[in-house]
Amino acid sequence: MKNLAAVNDDFNPTKGIQRARRLPDPELGVLWDSIILEDKLKEQLLSQAMLNFTLRGKVDRSVIPLHGVILLVGPPGTGKTSLARGLGHRTAESFRGGGFRLLEVEPHALTSSAMGKTQRTVSELFSQSIAEAAGSGPTIVLLDEVETLAADRSKMSLEANPIDIHRATDAVLVQLDALAERYPDLLFLATSNFPEAVDAAFTSRCDLVMQVPLPDREACRRILRDCLAGLGRTYPAIGKLPAAAGFDRCAAEYVGLDGRAIRKTVANALASSPQTAMNPERVTVQDLLSAARAAKAGRLPEGKAR
Repeated sequence: MKNLAAVNDDFNPTKGIQRARRLPDPELGVLWDSIILEDKLKEQLLSQAMLNFTLRGKVDRSVIPLHGVILLVGPPGTGKTSLARGLGHRTAESFRGGGFRLLEVEPHALTSSAMGKTQRTVSELFSQSIAEAAGSGPTIVLLDEVETLAADRSKMSLEANPIDIHRATDAVLVQLDALAERYPDLLFLATSNFPEAVDAAFTSRCDLVMQVPLPDREACRRILRDCLAGLGRTYPAIGKLPAAAGFDRCAAEYVGLDGRAIRKTVANALASSPQTAMNPERVTVQDLLSAARAAKAGRLPEGKAR
């Protein structure tokens, strides 16, 4: 792997790049720690990312055809984007002095109703902006909502400009192949809430596809405890709730909610009455339990939207 002491400051983010930052970044380490996931899954993710930078530059792709792509799939709110950002930090942290950079792609900035424009914009993003960064040193690229860029062509109707969408997906695939050949120090971290909407040819290029599940009972307890501990730094009484009677039964009621929803439901509990909203330290385990039940009762059936 290239051992650069610093990231090339001549790189300028262009259309489609929402943010570029140096790695490691301790703020992203906090995100990694905040996502409650089985340790073995986190270890597998980190190991796969590390392998990308240790193996690809040394082993011919005819032996192991790595593309440098990891895809995280799962329900909304399970922390895929935060996990990917945190993974970038942890990977860079593993290679001291590696001069890593994280680029975050804004997929919706690349789409256009003009025939052929999306394809050209996508091609330029990959072949110019991302290639320029990868040529300067180890680069990790976050492709959030990747189904926007690599839509399943087999499910497209003959309406809504399908030729351009087809071509845009084609462009992504062509560029992934080209970049994999030229830049072994490049890793894509993609996320999708709707893996069934991602083109099969993109998925086949992924070195690892990992399902990020809804939290189980133990994970719900850990997320709830972590959230209350964080609130406890401002409101000490709230930090004591995990030790209160009935807490474990309360945490079990959160099974079925995603991590984001669990933390938002705690906020709902703090708003359980005007008195509690004015003084959050009044919140009780029963308030947390009631908020969880209300949140689950208010959920829409799967696949529905308001």
